[in-house]
Amino acid sequence: MNTNTQWDVNKALTLASLFHFLYGAGNACTIPFLTLYFRQLGLTAPLVGIIIGLKHLVTSLWAPLCSYLAKTHNKRKVLISGSLLCSIGASLLLTVVPPLSKDIVYKYCNVSQHPHQLLMANQMPDVSVNNPSTMGISPASDDKTLSSTESLGMISKDLVTTGKPMYVTFKISSTINIPSVINGVNDGGTGIQQVTDVPPGVTSDASGKEVSPKGQMLQTAFVNRSVKPTSSPTTDIMNIKEKFEENGSSERNTNFTFYTAPVPLTETVYVFRNLSGRWERAQDVSSQLLQGTDFLDSEHQVFLMVLGAVVLWELLAAPLGWMVEDSLYEYLDFVDAAEKYGNLWIWSYLGASVGVCSVAIFVDQLSCFLSSNIPRFAVHFYGYAMLLTLTLIVSVFFPIHVSRKNEHVNKTVKALNLIGSDGRTILSAVTVFLTGAIGSTVQNFLFWQMQDQGSNELYMGLSVAIGLIAEILLYIFKSKLLKALSGGGTVALSLSCLAAQLLYYSFLWNTWAVLPIQIFCAFSNGALWWAVNMLADDIATPGTERSLHLVLQGLSCGCGASLGSFAGGFVVKSFGLAVLYRACSITLILWLILFLIVQSKLPRQKRINYSRLLAADSSDMSDSDDDKERDWLVKAMKDENFSRNW
Repeated sequence: MNTNTQWDVNKALTLASLFHFLYGAGNACTIPFLTLYFRQLGLTAPLVGIIIGLKHLVTSLWAPLCSYLAKTHNKRKVLISGSLLCSIGASLLLTVVPPLSKDIVYKYCNVSQHPHQLLMANQMPDVSVNNPSTMGISPASDDKTLSSTESLGMISKDLVTTGKPMYVTFKISSTINIPSVINGVNDGGTGIQQVTDVPPGVTSDASGKEVSPKGQMLQTAFVNRSVKPTSSPTTDIMNIKEKFEENGSSERNTNFTFYTAPVPLTETVYVFRNLSGRWERAQDVSSQLLQGTDFLDSEHQVFLMVLGAVVLWELLAAPLGWMVEDSLYEYLDFVDAAEKYGNLWIWSYLGASVGVCSVAIFVDQLSCFLSSNIPRFAVHFYGYAMLLTLTLIVSVFFPIHVSRKNEHVNKTVKALNLIGSDGRTILSAVTVFLTGAIGSTVQNFLFWQMQDQGSNELYMGLSVAIGLIAEILLYIFKSKLLKALSGGGTVALSLSCLAAQLLYYSFLWNTWAVLPIQIFCAFSNGALWWAVNMLADDIATPGTERSLHLVLQGLSCGCGASLGSFAGGFVVKSFGLAVLYRACSITLILWLILFLIVQSKLPRQKRINYSRLLAADSSDMSDSDDDKERDWLVKAMKDENFSRNW
């Protein structure tokens, strides 16, 4: 904004509020769900932890440096617009990373329609049509024996009627010569038939043609004609197994491949084809894209692609928040309205609440794949791109204050010196570092825990929104809370609430169980930072308040979150999510005890900021003789623990 124009504070605050709302909504479309996407791509917990840890590390180092360079060269306006535009393109790069297998996408995509299916998959990873009860189909009564054809018809009819996705396991041999195409089930009629659901584009015969243009069908493979038909497919499988063991020939060394493909059935088309060991032609798209690098396995190839895309995205997007906040604060401070800056985070939280719930509701209505190779999770990135495009339009009119003098004082170094000079602030810094490390495990893997219980994305979005709204509501009582408990007492309450949350997370029992405990986020996050910032203000010198807050946030959201992500992924792989949350809860309880003991031994040294007090309203100062004892100058002269700073 040109410095010669009229300063319109109300217009600037309106634009800033709209910017924060749209930018918060855009980030909420993707950031909370990122680790879910990485899980669908086939990455393990340690690899996900490394990616998120580097993401936090890049933010904490690059964002303040880039913001400082933009300020010194007066290029904030250009860099804000460029950062918004480039971050849109960088985020869309993640949508082209191929998953390790489509089966993994189907597995996690449909878990919300089958509660506890993911937990059972660890013990019984494949659900076969040989056990109709697993698909909600009642088994045949004892007084009626169904033939293979009747069983197939009953199963397919029930599946079409119920419309439930079908998880079936089919087994294909690469060495057995399966007989030619059979036009009927009982034409000589010996063999075992299995129902398979084949994804679109998968080939199964020697000619390489698709099984069906609709991509949904049932196939019958007669594996061994010497086996007589029995009353149930389960008995047929046992007979084939016994036959293989008796022969002891090359059939014993036959290699079998198991596939699981959950696809909702709306129509059933009976197609009987000859599966002559050519199934290897049906390769996943990911394996075709990753054939060039033989020195790495597929998982690490996907990991490197995701890591590169995330680091590039963070390099482009991380400085945006710092530049916007610095520019807006300097603008409001220049027009003596800096006190209004502290309430803009509410609009960001409201935007995030709307964004996270809206995208979750929309995604839950979609199929697992938008097209043959694009999973529905790409909608999260499309929503992010759309909202940031609107934010880019608003940023054109965003107020930018261009300072005519360069400030050479390094406020960050000064803030670090202030933190190191006071024992209570050191204690607060260690606390936020620890809570940042432990809180990162919640941000990274809580949705994994919910997904394992069969939760869909709507419950995940609601869990985020409830925590944000609760923090906004508690803000109304911020002054009363801090006055009643003091800074140290509020920190102790926050640590207790966070420990209770983590312990609760380790015992989740159904899809919605996480929602009630999210109210505690108002204390474990909001109240914690209000208390820490109040303690930091006690030692701040004029002009260093905001620098102190940023340094403490960097310790928590940067260094702490990075270390917690690195360590959390390996703990999840070795011990599981429940153990991770219980260990974090115990750690917080131990630190709470130590915090209370150390705090009681430290003297409180509050610095009087005279420039801030002199700027206060004269109505706050009393001239009566009875109120002279409450005058700030009298307090400063009488209290030996107070130090004075001009």
